[in-house]
Amino acid sequence: MSPKDVSSGATGAFSPGRIAVTLLAVLAIVFICVNTDEVTIRVIIPKVTMPLWAALLGVFVAGLLCGGYVMHRRRAR
Repeated sequence: MSPKDVSSGATGAFSPGRIAVTLLAVLAIVFICVNTDEVTIRVIIPKVTMPLWAALLGVFVAGLLCGGYVMHRRRAR
């Protein structure tokens, strides 16, 4: 029996992992939306003044891209 043959118990669209990821994504988006102040961020050398929501959204998107890349590499093996 291979690991792919063994069911983890929950299948379909409402697995616990998918619910947790969806909940975390919704909480991150709400957190981004309520933080609208202007902030100064030091990016390696220059200082950048921008809305906090834009900086948080940029980090969120970068995290999604990194996670997607890791999952793609993991499936490719």
